[in-house]
Amino acid sequence: MNYRVRHSTRYSYSQPVAIAHNEVRLTPRTGGAQQARRTQLVIDPAPSVLSPQQDFFGNTIHFFTLQSPHSEMTVTAVSDVTLRTERPPAPDETPPWQDVRDALPHDLTPVGLDAYQFVFESPYVRWDEATAAYAAPSFPAGRPLLAGALDLTHRIHEDFEYAPGATSVATTVADVLKDRRGVCQDFTHLEIACLRSLGLAARYVSGYVLNLAGQRGERMVGADASHAWLAVYDPEHGWIDLDPTNDKIPTDQHVTVAWGRDYGDVSPVKGVILGGGKHTVAVAVEVTPVA
Repeated sequence: MNYRVRHSTRYSYSQPVAIAHNEVRLTPRTGGAQQARRTQLVIDPAPSVLSPQQDFFGNTIHFFTLQSPHSEMTVTAVSDVTLRTERPPAPDETPPWQDVRDALPHDLTPVGLDAYQFVFESPYVRWDEATAAYAAPSFPAGRPLLAGALDLTHRIHEDFEYAPGATSVATTVADVLKDRRGVCQDFTHLEIACLRSLGLAARYVSGYVLNLAGQRGERMVGADASHAWLAVYDPEHGWIDLDPTNDKIPTDQHVTVAWGRDYGDVSPVKGVILGGGKHTVAVAVEVTPVA
């Protein structure tokens, strides 16, 4: 399936900004079932410096600087992406979760070492006894890894209310668990915290979902904006994506842009400015099939 993704972010300032330094992660990744064919990045006003690089996790970053006064800034990325449909493993085909947990510290292969870094707490993913207690019913002894992860995904979808505006970037996993509401970012952080509390490797994934309704006629939550989900590591099958907001395994309707330990590693647009006063942000995302 071929998709065109258009992501536009507009900042409007109450006072002129004298100088701005920004970084954006808006270029979809290539790998696995996804091939990113091209990304066109348009910044208005035009930056004096624009430099593409890769971060620690292999995500494409563009650093740019605006050195002339401006009261508005717009960053637009248009990407063409091809996705193949890949069948995920059957839950019972995955190894017992405890075997995966016990093997991770001893896997010295490059893939194993890369996965092991996603076992630990990170700035936005911290857990306590309540987090571990919430995760425990999904992972009785001997249960296959994916069976447990899917059960946890389903429970988060059923137990928590999708409530835009109820949380912020500063909302903690403990707050989400207590209040039982949030958005895709919160549900993703919560599930990652649950998995890591068990000693499993889980990473945060940012990207987009198709705007159009799915096969059953429903519209996926998270369309028209950046979306977040997670991936859990299975040494036999690699990374398996899970979307607790939509209670599904992402296949050919999720476009991956970046991954990292948590939201802080993959924020689409962030930076520092001199001046500006108060500001507002407007984000528009379109993901549409193309021939």
